Amino acid sequence: MTVVTIGIVGITAVLLAVQMKGTRAEYGTYLVMAAGCFIFFYGVSKMESILDAMRKIQEFVKINHVYLSTLIKMIGITYIAEFCSGICKDAGYGALGTQIEIFGKLSILAVGMPIVLALMETIQGFLA
Repeated sequence: MTVVTIGIVGITAVLLAVQMKGTRAEYGTYLVMAAGCFIFFYGVSKMESILDAMRKIQEFVKINHVYLSTLIKMIGITYIAEFCSGICKDAGYGALGTQIEIFGKLSILAVGMPIVLALMETIQGFLA
């Protein structure tokens, strides 16, 4: 599937949900959530090619595997938080969606702190 196909799936789900809004609004929400889950899991399946590319980069440039695994964790946290936040906001629970976004940002900060500390130690080593 391509981006165009995924776009068509999303637009079709939204158009059907709009049609259902007059009679059974909750079915429209479920339909959009199902399409979102389909797109989410398809996106996760694309992670394999990204992981392969990152492994090749790691072979060419001797990067510590901890840095790449941290980057992958950050990407995953971002993807999941944005996905869940979008569903909450579409369902009319914007406050909950915002809280999920904030938690995702804090999680990314927590995951990235060891790298920031390693950078500070490296800078301190150059200055000493």
